[in-house]
Amino acid sequence: MHANDTNGKILYRDLSYRINGLLFDVHNELGRYCREKQYGDALEHLLKEKEITFEREKALPIPLIENTETNKADFVIENSILLELKAKPIVTKEDYSQIQRYLQASKIKLGLLINFRSKYLRPIRIIRFNS
Repeated sequence: MHANDTNGKILYRDLSYRINGLLFDVHNELGRYCREKQYGDALEHLLKEKEITFEREKALPIPLIENTETNKADFVIENSILLELKAKPIVTKEDYSQIQRYLQASKIKLGLLINFRSKYLRPIRIIRFNS
């Protein structure tokens, strides 16, 4: 699915560009073999430095079940983009499903799935299914 809205425009182009730049900075600085938390800590530092509003480890509700917060998004940036960080050999179908669940629960339209273990960083844009 393309990361465009119904008008064919890229969702949150400028903000996505800024975030991707920070992700590449983190990857270039830390390399491929750190833990997920270390990448998150480095990204958090850069987001604060650039004065980009975010929430880390944001608890997401499970629809139809009150007072539950078992899902936690790694980052929600400016209430517009959800980031899910990974540090594993390959991204799996379950990783895509996880971010789709998070997008549904949060009502956010755009998610970025980032695997820092890759030799070349390739943030994956994922759009929330309409439901």
